[in-house]
Amino acid sequence: MHATLPLLVETDFPPLGRRRLDTLQVNVGYVCNQTCLHCHVNAGPTRTESMTRETADQVLEYLAASGATTLDLTGGAPELNAHFRHLVTGARSLGARVIDRCNLTILFEPGQEDLARFLAMNRVEIVASLPCYTAELVDRQRGEGVYERSIAAIRILNGLGYARDGSGLTLDLVYNPQGPTLPPSQEKLEADYKRILGDKSGIVFNRLYTIANMPIQRFGSTLVSKGQFGEYMRLLRSSHSDANLDAVMCRSLVSIDWRGYLYDCDFNQMLGLPLRIAGKARPHLRDVMSRDLDGNAIAVRDHCYGCTAGQGSSCGGALA
Repeated sequence: MHATLPLLVETDFPPLGRRRLDTLQVNVGYVCNQTCLHCHVNAGPTRTESMTRETADQVLEYLAASGATTLDLTGGAPELNAHFRHLVTGARSLGARVIDRCNLTILFEPGQEDLARFLAMNRVEIVASLPCYTAELVDRQRGEGVYERSIAAIRILNGLGYARDGSGLTLDLVYNPQGPTLPPSQEKLEADYKRILGDKSGIVFNRLYTIANMPIQRFGSTLVSKGQFGEYMRLLRSSHSDANLDAVMCRSLVSIDWRGYLYDCDFNQMLGLPLRIAGKARPHLRDVMSRDLDGNAIAVRDHCYGCTAGQGSSCGGALA
């Protein structure tokens, strides 16, 4: 695995400051039932890092203390963490919106037979990975047979009301490019997804999010191995738009790792760039229970151009 942080340190990315905190994005661990080529977390079945109950309780305590309105759960496959359901029910009892970053095939893993019903019962919003509408490209990026299992999972979710008119149950899909390119128009691609998946498989979803691949961890290492890292960074930098700076997710989100340490975003977490707090080199949940982060400077490096290139990219899809 090639480390990419040394290649990203020198940057002229514009300085950014925090606003009012709205979202806690919590990475509950790196255990996953898939090993995807574009994964910026380097998650997989052989990883063992996983959040404890003590840290999960600290997340819920901070959710209440901070006034944040959204708990965004990610991984790995977040559902494989033993305390995933505790986090969901705890956040919902606080009145928070809950998002599950789901890879869809997790619904067929042993012990997850009732997962879809649990998510629906707790009105969890699902953001699901489906990097293309063709089996060949999905299986190439995510593993053999993933496409068919993903379609089967969406059918189950649709059967429970997800993405059906009037249900209030949201199912969004995520597209990632297959290589070192920028995503196409989110609006046009969403229309293509809905038409093709609807006609071919009879499934429905709410929104499509297009997300640029970040030059870090597994994807970044692959770029280095192929001699494409510099070219990709030139693409991101040359495609930067100042108009996207106002909407980048790090302004109103904090990223929390499986041990309870805080970062400005999930990408900084993977690079080991902690959130900046005076007197704390590496702030933990314990350090911020009564602290207002509004106005804090955000740690930026060259990878930040991945969020402002072209139409922009965030965990909520295109910015422009």
